[in-house]
Amino acid sequence: MKALVTGGGGFLGSAIVRLLTARGDGAVSFARGDYPELAALGAECRRGDLTDRNALREAARGCDTVFHVAAKAGVGGAYAEYYRANVTGSENVLAVCRELAIPRLVYTSSPSVVFDGSDVEGADESIPYPARYKAHYPKTKAIAEKLVLAANTPELATVSLRPHLIWGPGDNHLGPRIVEKARAGKLRRIGTRPCLVDTVYIDNAAQAHLNAADRLVYGGAPAGHAYFITNDEPIPLWEMVNRILAAAGLPPENRTVSPSLAYAAGAVCEKVWDLLQLAGEPPMTRFVARELATAHWFDISAAVRDLGYQPGISIEEGLRRLTKWYAGEAR
Repeated sequence: MKALVTGGGGFLGSAIVRLLTARGDGAVSFARGDYPELAALGAECRRGDLTDRNALREAARGCDTVFHVAAKAGVGGAYAEYYRANVTGSENVLAVCRELAIPRLVYTSSPSVVFDGSDVEGADESIPYPARYKAHYPKTKAIAEKLVLAANTPELATVSLRPHLIWGPGDNHLGPRIVEKARAGKLRRIGTRPCLVDTVYIDNAAQAHLNAADRLVYGGAPAGHAYFITNDEPIPLWEMVNRILAAAGLPPENRTVSPSLAYAAGAVCEKVWDLLQLAGEPPMTRFVARELATAHWFDISAAVRDLGYQPGISIEEGLRRLTKWYAGEAR
């Protein structure tokens, strides 16, 4: 295939580009920055923003597959910013696919699109979207996912993947936040319940995307459906956090705050950041407080059946690689 990867310079996007080039496929990275390391792999690099449909169209010309990975993530900022990147950006991707008769679109979603603040234990893809969201990111990602799945037609087969808590060497989001807070003495466990969570190692998440593209045809099993993607190894959340800290050479975090206090602090922080229009993300939000105090693990049997997905790298092996990466060794 020749594939366009939006957000090709990001953590997941660059992993997808690496897999594509490694197996001899053509890869075009569409991102806002320059990524010479991708060009060195043989990928074509195009600069642009998802809101610029003309730039997106030129980058996608000649491609037969699109991996739409780019998104605005986070827990702070104005709703309009999330909507512009996640919804308008996805609308532009869909429009370009139709204009250029690109037959396959693999969309990167998130399990947060179905998170209502309560425990999610062993859920499959039949779990409904919640009536309300406590953060702009999951709300706008859910809107975009619905658009993508509704766009599945004989001319454009679409599928949505929901990788959960991607981590590993090169991570610029989940792991660094945990490590940064721990080093600053600002990390606290929320509650004492041993809530199980799923995560997914970066190479497994990227491979799931290629599997989906390889099997994606209109009328085939993946077309028009969403899939949870995890390592299928749920473990207590704070055990996983402490294992990431250990990989970075840091001690475990055992200090706790109550879930109710964390939730109240999140509500206050959101109000203050909103009223004062402060830059950056609040130190706590209601969404994060709920996410860190609840279980969320998923049944991935549909991905195994329809995508042929198997998490090839275990959490144990992934942590070994992460430890080497933090130590400055080659990935």
